[in-house]
Amino acid sequence: MSSLSTHVLDAVHGAPAAGVPVVLYAQRDGAWQTSGSGTTDADGRIAELAGDLSQGTYRVVFETATYFVASGTTAFYPEVVVTFVVEEERHVHVPLLLSPFAYSTYRGS
Repeated sequence: MSSLSTHVLDAVHGAPAAGVPVVLYAQRDGAWQTSGSGTTDADGRIAELAGDLSQGTYRVVFETATYFVASGTTAFYPEVVVTFVVEEERHVHVPLLLSPFAYSTYRGS
């Protein structure tokens, strides 16, 4: 089984994005089912959003509006959705570099 972690960084402030709610969904029989959830810590991390990912398709939803509202920032993206496929047993890290009008992500390790 694979595990999943994430890290959210605020590119505007050059700091971790603490307090971002994150929900993990797994695609099962054509439907999305909640598979895990958490909130980023003071370092912008969730060390283990899921500890037992099997092969399949997953979706991580970063609820960025919560973070931006708390910081008094007007933003274009109320959420960021990253869909990915797990094909082999290994740790999966999905980091998010965030700003009010742009974001980027990649497959980390």
